[in-house]
Amino acid sequence: MRITRCLVALVLCATTVVIFAQSTSSPVQWSESVSQNYLVYPDQVYGFQSGTQLKLDVWQMQTDVAVPTVIYYHGGGWFFGDRTGAVPYFMPWIARGWNVINVEYRMSGTAPAPAAVQDARCALRWVYRNAKQFHLDSSRIIVTGHSAGGHLALMAGMLQDADGLDANCPADASVGDVPMKVAAVVDWYGITDVLDVLQGANRQTYAVAWLGSQLDKEAQAKRVSPISYVRQGLPPILMVHGDQDPTVPYSESVHLHGLLDAAHQPNQLYTVPGGKHGMFGKDADELAYEKIWEFLEDYVPSLPARGHDPLNNAGASVAH
Repeated sequence: MRITRCLVALVLCATTVVIFAQSTSSPVQWSESVSQNYLVYPDQVYGFQSGTQLKLDVWQMQTDVAVPTVIYYHGGGWFFGDRTGAVPYFMPWIARGWNVINVEYRMSGTAPAPAAVQDARCALRWVYRNAKQFHLDSSRIIVTGHSAGGHLALMAGMLQDADGLDANCPADASVGDVPMKVAAVVDWYGITDVLDVLQGANRQTYAVAWLGSQLDKEAQAKRVSPISYVRQGLPPILMVHGDQDPTVPYSESVHLHGLLDAAHQPNQLYTVPGGKHGMFGKDADELAYEKIWEFLEDYVPSLPARGHDPLNNAGASVAH
């Protein structure tokens, strides 16, 4: 099964190269440019919980300056998937010369909610603590993910230390920890109201499995829902969602969008007409990424403009 997933990932990765390698004359040249300009540090341990090591991979642009960094959380309903299959989904960020942190977290079969959220926050803490070593620009950290990964990106970006979900990796002033605040969140059709998919008309089995048999599962569902953390001072949030999604209701993103608007917090909801649960198709994906780049250029300082080719310039002007 793992071999099959890896083969599928390789096929998807090749497709992604064709779609996003616009800056060079061929996908082969683009691939060579990635191999020459990136170092990959796999299996970095960012924590130890539930009897298992929590790991992430670092894709580092070879440059002497701090580079904008995206933290990617894979999808899978909190119960399947792993970071090895996530590579195709963050290739567009590699194409723009970003550092990438590819995170694995505990599945519902290992630990129920809020474990995955706690892991998402601990991975963010690790990025802050190791920013200098890997040239990660802590002032320009974006969190993103698809589906359950989108939910975790929202939670990682919206939570504060005081919200009580950082106990597995608490801030430690003695090692230079500072309050964590990401520059922006890019959420691809993530769950925003866990209680909504736990029970009622929108009930989904993946949510039931994640909450498990906890006696306080309704309260826990609210605790791990992004809609519970709408407040002043949030990072800018962009949501991408198909309006025909059968797995994560489109209404979830509409709900969060409305709450953020009411709180006067910067956000956008980009709707993919007729879009199901991902796999929008080449044209729709390209339009969605154009919206992402526009959004980030508006809200994150000093990002390179669209059309800039960081891989052919060895990262010289990726960060200023």
